Amino acid sequence: MPSDSAASAAPPKPSRAGRNLTAAIVVGAGLGAVIIASLFVAKEAFLLVVLAVGGIGTWELDKALRTASVRVPLVPVYVGGLAMLLGSYYGGAEALSATMALTLIAIMVFRLVEGADGFVRDATAGVFVTAYVPLLGSFVVLMLADADWAGRIVVFVVTTIASDTGGYLAGALLGKHPMAPRISPKKSWEGFAGSVLGSMLAGWLTVVYTLDGPVWVGLLLGVVVATVATIGDLGESVIKRDLGIKDMGTLLPGHGGMMDRLDSLLVVAPVCWLVLYLLVPVA
Repeated sequence: MPSDSAASAAPPKPSRAGRNLTAAIVVGAGLGAVIIASLFVAKEAFLLVVLAVGGIGTWELDKALRTASVRVPLVPVYVGGLAMLLGSYYGGAEALSATMALTLIAIMVFRLVEGADGFVRDATAGVFVTAYVPLLGSFVVLMLADADWAGRIVVFVVTTIASDTGGYLAGALLGKHPMAPRISPKKSWEGFAGSVLGSMLAGWLTVVYTLDGPVWVGLLLGVVVATVATIGDLGESVIKRDLGIKDMGTLLPGHGGMMDRLDSLLVVAPVCWLVLYLLVPVA
């Protein structure tokens, strides 16, 4: 029979969702706190957070693709991604469109000089990484460019975190009916319900109290965010399953890598920007 000391030294038992629930909540809350805290410093502080997180996410995605012998043309992806994010901040959507087009051309030219072997595979991967991380992330920067930028970023971050946290808790504690067993066996309909409820509550509170928007917009945004965040999560699960890996990295205990946290935030960013742009006028 194991001793008390041996039992106490045993690693924490993972939840039904397959993660260390306590670590996941603590790390998720810590990331949210860093993001929100940067909003109270200056726009540039938050922009630096976006640039750093985007750089780490790009590195992790490249590392994951290399397990399938895919070589992403990193120089144009990094330089172009930086230009896209900064262009969005200083020049808006027009600058984003221009820098995105130039980045795609640069990816093809950069890879072309290495020869024909694997050109389509690697160039396509470069376009995919560019679209997945810096392009989607640029919509966060577009929100940052608005006059009421702090409120919009709070709405975006809090509703997405509430969706992920609500889904995690409900799935870990109540999950019984698999949502997409062939893609993500741990994801359940109960977890999705928790995502919707958590995001609706967060949307209601943040839209009303940070942007002076109507309640119905907050509730609608919550439903949209939870749905899109779930799609983003499933999308990354497909990528990892295709590549034969469990996580994109090991940087964040209870979550995996940075991309395992960004999957929801990245796909939510353009949708959240569009809903707020259309339904909540800039104050």
